[in-house]
Amino acid sequence: MERTRRRDGLWIREAGPTPQKDAPVRLVCFPHAGGAASFYHPLAAEVGTAADVVAVQYPGRQDRRAEPACVTIAELADRVHDEIQAWTDRPLVFFGHSMGAVVAYEVVRRMQRQGEHRPLGLIVSGRRAPCLPVPARNIHLRGDAALIDELRRQSGTAAGLLEDPEIVRMILPSLRGDYRAIETYRHQEGDEPACPITAMTGRQDPAATVEQVRAWENHTHAAFELRLFTGGHFYLSDQWDAVGAAVRDCLTAFARPVATH
Repeated sequence: MERTRRRDGLWIREAGPTPQKDAPVRLVCFPHAGGAASFYHPLAAEVGTAADVVAVQYPGRQDRRAEPACVTIAELADRVHDEIQAWTDRPLVFFGHSMGAVVAYEVVRRMQRQGEHRPLGLIVSGRRAPCLPVPARNIHLRGDAALIDELRRQSGTAAGLLEDPEIVRMILPSLRGDYRAIETYRHQEGDEPACPITAMTGRQDPAATVEQVRAWENHTHAAFELRLFTGGHFYLSDQWDAVGAAVRDCLTAFARPVATH
């Protein structure tokens, strides 16, 4: 079946107020479990003209809340892989936080297997490396209260919003689907990215410790860099300026020709 190559704004959204048409590279951002494309608006502001920043909008949230959420990483990566074809008119760099790091990684692998032009680099944030054993938490099988408690624990959603029953009712289906996807994901060896990987994490993140994030170096045949920040799982939200500066550094490094001997 021929892939769709149109920009209908359903899956891929401009993250900044205006598209950066003259930017040399496009930064594609992948949200965390329960997250939406709008999470990356602050990053787009910090990156500025260094990249055209776009973000993936998964089904089941915000204006797509009437759609069923994807419940496997494979399904989500397949769909994004198809949709990203319309956005390859300039070099790509992927950025994924938490669950989004795994989705971005799997999309890179799919592009590589298809012999397509692979991204210049991959930035993964707040996520243990795929090669590590998966903790058997099974939060997606627990009650609604357990899901909400998990959000509070990770500080991914403003506490006040979680006191609103209407908001909780809207986010629970997609959140449960996302947790099912990431908790049932199992890494398959082979086809590791040929592009460089930069891994970022908060030093106090209980869900992705420094050593667990450092293990991403096993998933690239190119350069690897680890960048640490103060904070927990959502360290980004408190320091978008520092994260934006780090991303701009990555964009410059990824675009630099590899020295040959």
